[in-house]
Amino acid sequence: MIQAKGIRRKFGQLEVLRGVDLEVGAGEVVSIVGPSGAGKSTLLQIIGTLDQPTSGSLSLNQMNPFQMGPSQLAKFRNQNIGFVFQFHNLLAEFTALENVMIPALIHGVNKAEAEQKANKWLERLGLNHRLTHKPSELSGGEQQRVSVARALINDPKVILADEPSGNLDKANANQLHHLFFELRNELGNSFVIVTHNDELASMADRKIQMADGLILPS
Repeated sequence: MIQAKGIRRKFGQLEVLRGVDLEVGAGEVVSIVGPSGAGKSTLLQIIGTLDQPTSGSLSLNQMNPFQMGPSQLAKFRNQNIGFVFQFHNLLAEFTALENVMIPALIHGVNKAEAEQKANKWLERLGLNHRLTHKPSELSGGEQQRVSVARALINDPKVILADEPSGNLDKANANQLHHLFFELRNELGNSFVIVTHNDELASMADRKIQMADGLILPS
């Protein structure tokens, strides 16, 4: 599902990634751990096509996203990749339902169908009683579940999560961690999760360690 080869990323003279090779299979959950500054989030942003490598190649679902033009790449990202971030990135002026609908509307789904799909995911994640609430009216755990529903609404093949439980208490973190594996078992998504949470990292099918811009030998 994901094949990265020789990924390097330089910012001026600073080389953050120094030749990373990574493969992730369909339906596989991979965690990436390591100290701050190891290059984990930079690698995740490149896999998510939010940034481009200085050199190296990336294949997602047997396609090279960096050969696409900007509009084609944005469409590819919207259809194939779901993102879950530490700080939720929900739009404050919109309700939970509206936040989840946005990627589907961008994809071109009509409003009625987008609302139906958003309702389904929010109900699946136990938030059917919070549809009309804005982010400020939701707990941290509820906000993160809204962001997961938003990530899933277009049925992406790949879910990328950057410190997804970093701002959650232990109970909500555990609930989120188990949710990822339930979703993988039900839908067959591939997950790449950057985390400092040892429990989540150890639950993954594979735990990858990074340091100084490289993946360490297992």
